[in-house]
Amino acid sequence: MVKINIVAVGKVKEKYFTEGINEYAKRISKFAQINIIEVQEENYSKVDDGIIEIIKEKECQRILPHLKGTILALAIEGKKYDSNSFSKSLQKFIDQSGGTVTFVIGGSYGLSDKIKKEAKELISFSDMTFPHTMFRLMLSEQIYRAFSIISGSGYHK
Repeated sequence: MVKINIVAVGKVKEKYFTEGINEYAKRISKFAQINIIEVQEENYSKVDDGIIEIIKEKECQRILPHLKGTILALAIEGKKYDSNSFSKSLQKFIDQSGGTVTFVIGGSYGLSDKIKKEAKELISFSDMTFPHTMFRLMLSEQIYRAFSIISGSGYHK
């Protein structure tokens, strides 16, 4: 069976995001086993460039044990897809990995370079910045949309 992992820094605090993510996870489960793994986000009262690198490294150490299969990191500088091309690429990544794909969503300061280097590909949904909790919902929906396209269901119009 296909396995989709979403490794995300931080917890989703907003009930409406949690409900949406859970709904798409339920829908994705018809196509793949989905695991959402949350790792602790670092919080500092004062942040400068040096602290940001420390934060990203600490979060990196929490993410690394969860990286399985083909790693796809979400980063603003990544490749942009439309939904159809994303579905084709997701199928390719599933085939290449033996069925396991792991998406990684960073925290407030993004991902460490180490995680980005581990990734098969960096993916961006936009040049805009989104809260990582909102992005988790957006990613869940796009994964479901991709499986819908792959299966030929009517969800994607």
